[in-house]
Amino acid sequence: MMKTRAASLSFAERCRNILAANWRAHLNTIKADAKGSKDEIYTSKVHYAFHKGRPYLWIGEGDLHNMNTIIDERGSLSICTPIPGPLMGLLKSIRKLPARVALSGDVVRLKDKKVQAVVDSIKESILLEQKTASQASYTSSAVLSSADISCRSRSEIFQEILNESDSYNIYKFDIGSCTYIDGRGGIHDVELDNFEAPTADLLLPFSGKLIDGINQSQTRRRALMLFCFEYHNVSPRDALMLSVDRKGFNVLAKVPETVAGGGGAQQYQWKEFRFSFKEEAKDVEAFCQMLVELEEEALQHVNSYSGLG
Repeated sequence: MMKTRAASLSFAERCRNILAANWRAHLNTIKADAKGSKDEIYTSKVHYAFHKGRPYLWIGEGDLHNMNTIIDERGSLSICTPIPGPLMGLLKSIRKLPARVALSGDVVRLKDKKVQAVVDSIKESILLEQKTASQASYTSSAVLSSADISCRSRSEIFQEILNESDSYNIYKFDIGSCTYIDGRGGIHDVELDNFEAPTADLLLPFSGKLIDGINQSQTRRRALMLFCFEYHNVSPRDALMLSVDRKGFNVLAKVPETVAGGGGAQQYQWKEFRFSFKEEAKDVEAFCQMLVELEEEALQHVNSYSGLG
């Protein structure tokens, strides 16, 4: 199930995965009032969804963005890869930033006649996600249900938003530039010709629950440690799922650190490892199935090494 060599994702693919996995963003607009622009930046959290290749923003009725964008439509979005549960504390402790996407462009109030088409598109996506969750196998359900109660799926959040639609205004965001920012703060511009907007996806909207469900299980974390041993020849003391996507997943593992001269107590460092599937996981069910098959494959290899297979 695993490629012998993990293929790295392009920056355009990484941006698409983050945008598809999240639905919350920090929106920045230029402060304004009746007298005009203030040349200061105002920031707040908003929700977004993609429709026909473009992000649409749900902005609360009382949010200052509503006034700001009347005077100046320029804005920017910052979207992080989902970091649920114990992951955030770990990343802070090792001073590793979550990978994120920065989009700049224009924030334009959606005309009433187009609002319904966007809302209907989101409702359709929600129904598909809910159907996927309800029809999940025992293995997939076990992973998703292991996530902390505070880790909610996109369909749960947007169902609440749509139920309170009168409290929000919907804006389209016309993208002018796209930048990928890695965990070390490195900036990578993505040409818009290479930009891949998220499409209907039955894996990434569940990524937060998948990641947290795996990380809350000691059995699953031991499997991640086994993967690191089997495919990267390292012996970690611990491991956490960092991100998931259709082509594979990334793991943070606590591995022995090479110390010049040897001697003294063994030191450990957290290091990121990439694992790529031989074929894409089209939904959460396929991803969990590939993960289980990978566990079985790794165990068979280890048993054969020890003469037990």
